[in-house]
Amino acid sequence: MFKFENLKVYQKALVFADIVYRITNSWPKQEIYGLTNQFRRAAISIALNIAEGSSRTNKDFSHFLSLARGSCFECVAILMIAKNQKLITNNQYLDIYGKCLEMSKMLSSLRTKINGN
Repeated sequence: MFKFENLKVYQKALVFADIVYRITNSWPKQEIYGLTNQFRRAAISIALNIAEGSSRTNKDFSHFLSLARGSCFECVAILMIAKNQKLITNNQYLDIYGKCLEMSKMLSSLRTKINGN
C-alpha cells in the first residue's frame, strides 16, 4: 500500500470525485467539453496532487498539497456557476461546498504538519 492511500484527505478526495462524476452525468450534453469537463478535472486533481506529491520531498509535497487546495477552490467556483445555471439544487450546492471546505481545511492542516509549523 502507498502511504498516501492512508491519508483521510485522499480518501475523501476519491469520494468527492465520485460525487462530481455522478452529478455531472445528468448535466446537459452541450456541457461535456465545458463545465462538466472542468469540474471533473478539478475534482480529480485533488486526489492526483495528493498522490503524486506524497512521493516527493516534504517541500514538494507541501507544494502539491497547495495545488490540491487550489483545485478545491476551483470546484467551489464551478459549484457557484452550476448553481446559477440551475444545474444543481441548493441542497447539492451546500453538500458539495461543505465537502470542499472540509478537504481544504484538511489539506491546510496536513501542509502545516509537513512544514513543521
